Amino acid sequence: MFTEAMAMNTTKRTGQGHGWTGSDLSRRVRGRRTALGLSRDEVAERARMDPSYVDRIETAPVALTGGDLIRLADALDTTISDLLGAHPEQPAGHGRAARHPVLDTMREDECRRLIEPGGVGRIAFQLVGRPYVVPVNFAMHDGAVVFRTGATTALGRYGTGAVAFEVDRIDDGMHEGWSVLIDGVARQAGPHETAQLRKLLDLEPWGGGDRQVYVVVEPEQITGRRIRTW
Repeated sequence: MFTEAMAMNTTKRTGQGHGWTGSDLSRRVRGRRTALGLSRDEVAERARMDPSYVDRIETAPVALTGGDLIRLADALDTTISDLLGAHPEQPAGHGRAARHPVLDTMREDECRRLIEPGGVGRIAFQLVGRPYVVPVNFAMHDGAVVFRTGATTALGRYGTGAVAFEVDRIDDGMHEGWSVLIDGVARQAGPHETAQLRKLLDLEPWGGGDRQVYVVVEPEQITGRRIRTW
């Protein structure tokens, strides 16, 4: 049984003709149908579904069977992975651009809102005179980026001073996404600050190992861009 709860977090979005939709799957189905110029009735006929069921899929969280997803993806000339936004074995951003892409510059407050939950970002720093970029699990604390590394790693030895930090989110199914770039200064937290951060933040590097060095990136400039369709 495929359910939206298994595939993505529930979010509120504004939709055409409805006050909100219940999930990313709803948004992807509605967006793909609109891009193809199909009505809900036409999609329902293609997918051998009741039109009211298609309407519900587009406006509220619905538990879909594997068969439902296969027929819906076929009706929309796409794949199940695109509908669910899941392509684990390939880089994000494959395929062609949307038919009507719009590139927007985001304000700093929107950038901060997007990265506030933390997650995975990329830290760029100088290593022997050359740029070096590594992914890290990060959290936000008092407006600063915080991540953990090992004392003997390249990041632990050389990843202080002027740095860049980038976070992005790509939605392959909708051909949309955003990117936030932070220019700032990185420093290693001292013993007292490290103890505080350890208590306050649930920050566990996926890489494992001995990563007891807390690095704090104080932003000097935060910029971002969002690509969307209309």
